[in-house]
Amino acid sequence: MDAIGRRTLAGVSLPDTPIVGRAIEYARQRCEPYLFNHVVRSWLFAARIGQLQNVEHDAEVVAVGTLLHDITLNEHFAGPRRFEVEGADLARTFVRDGGFDERRAQLIWDSVALNSTPSIGLYKEAEVALCTAGICLDVVGLQYKLIPSTEMARIVGEFPRLGMKRRMTRCFCQIANVSRETTYDNFARDFGERFVPGYRAPSAVDSVMNAPFQE
Repeated sequence: MDAIGRRTLAGVSLPDTPIVGRAIEYARQRCEPYLFNHVVRSWLFAARIGQLQNVEHDAEVVAVGTLLHDITLNEHFAGPRRFEVEGADLARTFVRDGGFDERRAQLIWDSVALNSTPSIGLYKEAEVALCTAGICLDVVGLQYKLIPSTEMARIVGEFPRLGMKRRMTRCFCQIANVSRETTYDNFARDFGERFVPGYRAPSAVDSVMNAPFQE
């Protein structure tokens, strides 16, 4: 990729290109303030992990993938597919319209679709793995100690969490309540089982045992 401009945000050196700027504004429009801060922190964490570990990667892909990974996560989401897949399609269209070729657009799709599936995302291409790592750091603290404490404090100070645990829980419970068919094989199931009265996801065991074959 050709040399690109740089910007500094919360002390982190980041790519500064037209599509990154558009992704920031798109995320700002689509996300509530707490969620916008989350996607920005995820970007900052992903960038710093890449820098600290000397991971060669496409910085624009990581930027856009993290910034757009939660554009469908809200308390009104109603499917019909997993919110990550719905978001991945929107993000891929966004970058195609912005001039990304199909390889880079697919990296964006994978980064968004797999953002809550680290058991897969962390082992894919560097860009997908970094997006996943930055997002998981902000949500569950994965590799928390990798970021120096002073840098962590500055990032969280400039982009505060604004009750993220509580607000995200409400979103996941909404999904489990109204779109539970999208939750049976992913983390949203845990929120349904913990917080949503009457929630019962289909069992993979039942699916295997009830497959239309004799054996």
